[in-house]
Amino acid sequence: MKLNLDFYLNNAIEAARQVQPLILSIFNSSFDIEIKEDNSPVTTADKMADQFLINFLKESFPTHSFLTEESKDDLSRLKNDFVWIIDPIDGTKEFTRKQAEFTTNIALSYKGEIIVGVVLAPVLNELFYASKGGGAYCIKGNIKKKIEVSNKLKDLTVLCSRYHFKETEQIFIDKNKDVISTVLTVGASLKACRIAEGKAEISYRSTDGTKEWDIAAPQLIVEEAGGFLLKPDGSKYEYNREDVKNREGYIIINKKEHLGLL
Repeated sequence: MKLNLDFYLNNAIEAARQVQPLILSIFNSSFDIEIKEDNSPVTTADKMADQFLINFLKESFPTHSFLTEESKDDLSRLKNDFVWIIDPIDGTKEFTRKQAEFTTNIALSYKGEIIVGVVLAPVLNELFYASKGGGAYCIKGNIKKKIEVSNKLKDLTVLCSRYHFKETEQIFIDKNKDVISTVLTVGASLKACRIAEGKAEISYRSTDGTKEWDIAAPQLIVEEAGGFLLKPDGSKYEYNREDVKNREGYIIINKKEHLGLL
């Protein structure tokens, strides 16, 4: 079966662009914040953007399944080769605090592998995207650019989460301070995007606090830029799993040699 990657990608990019004004209108207004069962926040923007993206993509892909953060998962998707994996607001804590570093993540999985990935930073107006074998790109303003990871093996920049930084990750940084020169805090999936565009080299998540929709689109963007998003043992995540938690954690790196730093 020949996959029409351009068609899938163009629809994913258009979905991101179409949902952007909705997200920004809520971001720039007052909104309610609820706390979900897992103690994470959810807003009107999360829910409305989630449903908007599903409805938009269903128009072009009525037979595809969906795995999204804010919709009920009935596991029927497990029987479908094509599954859209969506996080409408990745970095809801940033969103609720009126910080710009949250993203919208849209990915398409085919038989467990991500073939299209789009990450939009609505406030920053930065769009990152990739298709399998097609390279990775970013659009900032009206400027489109092909992106690649850096070649650095030392003097490395590590990106950490603003709200989910763990002691084990600090231990990792301390252990490798001979090759790590800079540690920065970056929100949500922008960590992966900054590594993909060569502005940093490593981001390590040691815990099981993320799910498929947090890494699906970023993984492809990083890979197509020449980098890696891997489990700590060096293996890759497959997608459209029954258990959607990334239980082993993950590391995003520009060069595979950096796995040896763990």
